[in-house]
Amino acid sequence: MPAHVAESDSTPDPTSTTGTTDPLGHERAHLAASRAALRGMREDVQALDIRDVTANWVNAAVLQSQIDDRIKALADLSHTPLFFGRLDYLHAVGGELAEGADGERFYIGRRHVHDAAGDPMVIDWRAPVSQPYYQASRTNPQDVGLRRRFGYTGGELTAYEDEHLTDPAEAEHTSRLLQAEIERPRVGPMRDIVATIQPEQDEIVRSGLGGTVCVQGGPGTGKTAVGLHRVAYLLYAHRERLARTGTLVIGPNRSFLHYIEQVLPALGELEVKQATVDDLVRTGVEVRGEDEAATAVVKGDARMAEVLRRAIRSHVTAPVEPVVVVRGSRRWRVPAYEIQEMVDELLARDMRYGAAHEALPQRIAHAVLVRMEEAGEAPDDRVQNAVARNPAVKAAVKAIWPAVDPAKVVLRLLSDAEFLAAHAGGLLSEEEQKRLLWAKPARSVKSAKWSAADAVLIDEAGDLVARTHSLGHVVLDEAQDLSPMQYRAVGRRCSTGSATVLGDLAQGTTPWSTESWGEALFHLGKADAVVEELTAGFRVPREVIAYASRLLPAISPGLAAVESVRESPGSLAVREVPGGAAELDAAVVAACEESLHNEGSIGLIAADARIPALGAALTAAGHAYLSPGEETTAESRLTLVPASLAKGLEYDYVVLDEPGAVVDGEPDERTGLRRLYVALTRAVSGLTVLHAAPLPEVLVQA
Repeated sequence: MPAHVAESDSTPDPTSTTGTTDPLGHERAHLAASRAALRGMREDVQALDIRDVTANWVNAAVLQSQIDDRIKALADLSHTPLFFGRLDYLHAVGGELAEGADGERFYIGRRHVHDAAGDPMVIDWRAPVSQPYYQASRTNPQDVGLRRRFGYTGGELTAYEDEHLTDPAEAEHTSRLLQAEIERPRVGPMRDIVATIQPEQDEIVRSGLGGTVCVQGGPGTGKTAVGLHRVAYLLYAHRERLARTGTLVIGPNRSFLHYIEQVLPALGELEVKQATVDDLVRTGVEVRGEDEAATAVVKGDARMAEVLRRAIRSHVTAPVEPVVVVRGSRRWRVPAYEIQEMVDELLARDMRYGAAHEALPQRIAHAVLVRMEEAGEAPDDRVQNAVARNPAVKAAVKAIWPAVDPAKVVLRLLSDAEFLAAHAGGLLSEEEQKRLLWAKPARSVKSAKWSAADAVLIDEAGDLVARTHSLGHVVLDEAQDLSPMQYRAVGRRCSTGSATVLGDLAQGTTPWSTESWGEALFHLGKADAVVEELTAGFRVPREVIAYASRLLPAISPGLAAVESVRESPGSLAVREVPGGAAELDAAVVAACEESLHNEGSIGLIAADARIPALGAALTAAGHAYLSPGEETTAESRLTLVPASLAKGLEYDYVVLDEPGAVVDGEPDERTGLRRLYVALTRAVSGLTVLHAAPLPEVLVQA
């Protein structure tokens, strides 16, 4: 939208000149006009009459569904700023300017908005013309003369702040509005970071669809938000392709998915599905059992893929007699050795078991057709299909290459020691095989008490039988916690697409968590992925992240500590509580009450075993509390969080109960210290650590 570029101060001063005596009023007027234009866009869609443009009710239903989605995407969220920035270019964008004319001005927001004439009033943050908002600097202004940031309170535009990128007289300064937005209290689910994306984050967000990107990011570096914004960007840049192939966000648990579920809708993206790895693989069996850690490690090992492949292929047997097909008065004979050649060829091609099962009758039928042609007949494809369905052919295929139920194969492996030994020999030790075998074998697939790891094995077996559908793009968050077999399960869902892999090796809290991204990406089937590292922290205060980083040498040697850009003196308090459990409970309740005097969300994080006692103490003190995943409000801001569910969540103020109990609640010390590292890094504004027992030595020694 062409406009005159005017000078303004670098502070939110309403007396500055921007071509008007009231610049703040001018910007508010543009906001009101933009909201009116958005309402007009929505009303135009609502007014569409499709009765005369669809051929049948099916087309009408599809078109109406698309219209309904468009109406939802055009909803104006009253407390979400429609635009958050402005770019004043020095020259025309993509065109020539008349001599003496000024450049162009663009308002940058969460979605595109145009007026009745089709002229843009707000530019989508994902558009190429918006990129300098995140990337331009004094050393590389990218033809931007002025970058303006806007400040909002409750959806109302209340301030602005300018940077003159080409003015050498203006001193470089940290944006107060940007800092305020980063530090804004967290009430409710996770929100987008579209107004605060940093240059290194923007480069990851805008990387292409063709390649997989792995983001190693410590606490507070924004890796989850970067992954979600990358999905939004890819849907903008490749909408038609991804509309066909689909997108998916995979998180560690339901609480986490509930926490992030509003980010993409706030950006106008409604079609992205969300799931956990367990959701992906629990399609055929009910998970009712639980493995010991050592057993789950074996079941999650990549060697199990070869065990399953051998077990499934073992169902193929050599033909022992010829196939004789009777058609009318003629008998056509295919000898056993020729059928064996067909079987060998299918095995050598390493086709999926089910595809080969479907191909074998066609191969036999083709051999019969060759004999018919040699005898002077002229059969066509219909004859070949009829021969493939002949009872003699069907009986031979059933004997040679029978249909296989993936769950039954896994059931037999876990129940039959001889069957397991036959296919795990040379891969798994005798001790590992013993760990896999059920003490009391189940009678059937339905009666078996399947574990989560078993469901992954069944999913692998299912893919060996029939190809798993691949999506266009998958985002995998908290990826460090997956086993090799889980990586394979996710990799199958994007085998022909790409992925964004997000995680922090220091936060791996499962016995099978990965030790390197190279290993993880290999199992995912994306060994050529680009690994990016985010080391600048924007969420966790410097004091808090420095305290938590004392654990890094013990939990992830060699991993760089996060350098927080936020200084917040007094954000950390570590208090020893004299006495026993009763005194500690009382001190924890008092710390929560103290935190509730502040604005924002409060998270009380404790070892899982401590949750019932702390819940009772809060209730006795008259404090209602939420569970992880429940949405906080201004009236209900305290969440009681088991340490096992804290990953990926964030709260303005965190009270951490008994760090030693968090460590002791895990099967080994390293996993326990990693769990503690997660708990220590959930705070945005302040962390209070309370303990009656001694702190872990690594914290004290450091």
